[in-house]
Amino acid sequence: MALWRAYQRALAAHPWKVQVLTAAHSKRCPDNTCVPCTGSLMGVGDIISQQLVERRGLQEHQRSRTLTMVLLGCGFVGPVVGGWYKVLDRFIPGTTKVDALKKTLLDQGGFAPCFLGCFLPLVGALNGLSAEDNWAKLQRDYPDALITNYYLWPAVQLANFYLVPLHYRLAVVQCVAVIWNSYLSWKAHRL
Repeated sequence: MALWRAYQRALAAHPWKVQVLTAAHSKRCPDNTCVPCTGSLMGVGDIISQQLVERRGLQEHQRSRTLTMVLLGCGFVGPVVGGWYKVLDRFIPGTTKVDALKKTLLDQGGFAPCFLGCFLPLVGALNGLSAEDNWAKLQRDYPDALITNYYLWPAVQLANFYLVPLHYRLAVVQCVAVIWNSYLSWKAHRL
């Protein structure tokens, strides 16, 4: 909690600097707090993937891959997920347990499959895969990625939609997502 309060104080005092450091996008929530983007956390996830999962070592670390993940976080993941939370909250505005369950069902039943179906081929395209190779990779990796998603995200999202105000949801998800980003980076870059 102390770390969260420090983040909030820094965000209030120096919004632009904190946004840059957390790769935040420029949209503001209605209560004037910034919605953090996922760029730096996608990069951290890739570093964890390369160093702890794949055990590449610093000499073999693919910096361009980490940069790609950072750019994807800033330009695709952050805006899409942040926008989805706003749409979802307008569509189901309540905060009851039933509302949280409805949001989780829509998020995991509709958004998650579509999001993964866009994210994996986008990484493949940015990595220079041909359309045929990208399609084959998507067919191979998508089912496993979606099943793995269902092991983690329904419980996280249920708690997130029930306990966390809208303007903090993306930040909470991205704290959990460091591990998920490591998995996604490994899955997306495995040939």
